[in-house]
Amino acid sequence: MELMVALAILALVTAGIFGQLNVATQRISAEQTKVDNFDQARDFVDQFFRDINQIGYPNGRIVTNLANGISDTRVAVGLVRISPNSIWFEGDINGTGVVQEVQYQINGSGTCALCLQRSAVPKVLGNPLTGQAAADWGTEVNDLITPVIFTYFDANGNQVNVAPFKDINNNGAVLASVKTIHISLTIQNNQIMDPKTGQALQTSFEGEVSLNNCSMAANAVPPMSCQ
Repeated sequence: MELMVALAILALVTAGIFGQLNVATQRISAEQTKVDNFDQARDFVDQFFRDINQIGYPNGRIVTNLANGISDTRVAVGLVRISPNSIWFEGDINGTGVVQEVQYQINGSGTCALCLQRSAVPKVLGNPLTGQAAADWGTEVNDLITPVIFTYFDANGNQVNVAPFKDINNNGAVLASVKTIHISLTIQNNQIMDPKTGQALQTSFEGEVSLNNCSMAANAVPPMSCQ
């Protein structure tokens, strides 16, 4: 009888230990997923900051004989199109002297509804909005649930209304007024549950960048609107 009682106690203790080990393993897995999601979001923001720092360069003030205005491949017009879930702009992002048409957009390719994608292709002679080469999409962030990624503010800190979108062909003055861009990402992995809450795991990340927005959006040729 004493042996049976001892075995029963040992079984309970062992079950408790393995139960705690299972919980610990789940927590470690959840925390690693959070770290991976955070790193994914941080890598995107770092890439975005590197790109946006070259916005509008080279501009119309350092290039002469702009016979084709904003369509000239030698100049970057700055912001091209902005919305809550996308941003298009031009700049020499690689430092090679070749102006790139850069796009960040949720589901840019049309095949990835919950991901934020990036494209960067050399500018061609044509309207920055409608006359450029097809985008070459690559995925930056997966499993997004945030409907609003980008929020825009002017030099006075007032939010700029860009819904549903504003573009260089129709809203040049609005694009030229943008001074700051706030980025907000929430990533949710539905395959991994948070052991504490029992809900799908979520990771959030925010960032903000100020622009040297020397934009040709408001004027087809210099002078430009610098914010």
